[in-house]
Amino acid sequence: MQSSYYPIAQAVQGAPAAARPWACDDVAALVAREKNVPIRLLMHSSRCRAAAARARQLAMYLAHVMLGRSLSEVGQAFGRDRTTVSYACALIEDLREDPEFDAFVTRLEQKIDDQHALPHWEPRHAGH
Repeated sequence: MQSSYYPIAQAVQGAPAAARPWACDDVAALVAREKNVPIRLLMHSSRCRAAAARARQLAMYLAHVMLGRSLSEVGQAFGRDRTTVSYACALIEDLREDPEFDAFVTRLEQKIDDQHALPHWEPRHAGH
């Protein structure tokens, strides 16, 4: 799968991951690591088992909410339709009613925020 939001396929030559803004695959890698699910299952075109599907939904949610990517952009990065991303975001929002799950998601959001706080990070809306 290739897209402009898939820097594994289109990495800036010589630029370490910490020297560029987060992309959808960075979020997928974080979620895969934290949920102990192989990243290939998150990016796979099939629905996969429930644990992988839930991890994918969480990664899509974080990419949309934390990175500000559009539903279409996230869908393209994960090989899904924008309506699937919309469904995933609504589902994760509903699951955040559970305090334990919400704490887990908040911890992931904090990890993304911490990366964004590094000097190289410049939000998409900077300069407007």
